[in-house]
Amino acid sequence: MSVPADRPDAAQENTGGGIVERRLHLLTPLRRAWVPIAATVGVIVQQGEQAREWVTDLSQGLRVLVLVALVLVFGVYGFLSWWFTHYAVTDTELRIRTGLLFRRTAHIRLDRIQAIDVTRPLLARVAGVAKLRLDVIGTDAKDELAFLGEGEAVALRAELLARAAGFAPAEAVSVGQAPERGLLRVSVRDLVVSLLLSLDVWAALIAGVTVPVVVRWFSDSLWVTVATLVPMLGAVWTGSLGRFLTEYDWTVAESPDGLRLDHGLLDRAHETVPPGRVQTVRVIEPLLWRRRGWVRVELAVAGSKNGLLVPVATRDAAHAVIARVLPGADLGALVFAPSPSAGSRWVVPVWWKGYGLAVSAELFAARRGRLCRRTEIVPHAKVQSVRRSQGPWERARGVADLHVDTGANNTVTARLRASAEASELLGAQALRSRTSRATARPDRWMT
Repeated sequence: MSVPADRPDAAQENTGGGIVERRLHLLTPLRRAWVPIAATVGVIVQQGEQAREWVTDLSQGLRVLVLVALVLVFGVYGFLSWWFTHYAVTDTELRIRTGLLFRRTAHIRLDRIQAIDVTRPLLARVAGVAKLRLDVIGTDAKDELAFLGEGEAVALRAELLARAAGFAPAEAVSVGQAPERGLLRVSVRDLVVSLLLSLDVWAALIAGVTVPVVVRWFSDSLWVTVATLVPMLGAVWTGSLGRFLTEYDWTVAESPDGLRLDHGLLDRAHETVPPGRVQTVRVIEPLLWRRRGWVRVELAVAGSKNGLLVPVATRDAAHAVIARVLPGADLGALVFAPSPSAGSRWVVPVWWKGYGLAVSAELFAARRGRLCRRTEIVPHAKVQSVRRSQGPWERARGVADLHVDTGANNTVTARLRASAEASELLGAQALRSRTSRATARPDRWMT
């Protein structure tokens, strides 16, 4: 099988077996050269004073020669790593060959691909290139092709998804990117206000300012203060400005290959929530958001790192998007039964009022939290196992916990249920899950 050579950005090479191998974009060597550069800088920093003395002892001419030699070495390394990297698409798999001295060939079965993301870091957007990242069932890390031309990355993504959906090779090339329908777009104003109303953001800011000051007060060492300040600033950045840059212009659209998420101010990302692979949906309602009726929606997807569906939206808008992820789910119809006060108040004082449970024909939902309310929803068909646990203090007060395990190594717990109710729920939930799995639709692309 030969893949048509209709992508101008890809250098191609026929292996003789009818499979056309392609190379990455010509700008890729510049990215690969950063590996030895970072290693060299690390060695110099580690040596410290000795490295400075060695550089000082060199004459001006030798310094220039050393610099030129380093540039040549880094450039040759980047070029050779690019030259020996190929990828090819066959009838059943995507092959990626890499390595200078030690060769590595990744065989990615097309029927195991569950999501393909296109990311465009800031400098890559300026250069007109993009990175293709693949979520494959059974692997923790994402395989990636970096970099490809933007047009080539989009075309290759569409081809791989079409083949994963069962299209013939000739049809897959011409199918193109599946059409999409917009569902939700988060405005910049709502995103900024939601960050200002988030207690965790303010907690990170306050900790970032006060902790280094306290450390400096009790310690005479400037290095200890700096060592404390750096991770605190990193936490502040991640929780505030970094979060804004990542969630900027968040757009959710529906297509036959799943829900598409586009977001990012500097680094633009195009992610896909694969259909049928969502195991758990978590709806978060921070205390200061409730007056505006805002929620945040997170996901647990089997084998995928895509964990955020909606950064901020009204409750009705979020429920409409969740209904597209979990077909048939009606979150507005869920009625949560609180934990019994007689035994719960002695096991978890005050906070026991935040626990609740709702079970419908399609969903198992557990709620917890009073200040920041979290509701976790699991379709019955995604439940892998059900467990009932009861500690000595809970047994004395006549309450128990029910744990529902899903395929994403995630557990949803309905806490502090009456012992008789928990025992009844254990058998009933196992039966519902077994029945739902038998009637569930298969997870397929573009269907």
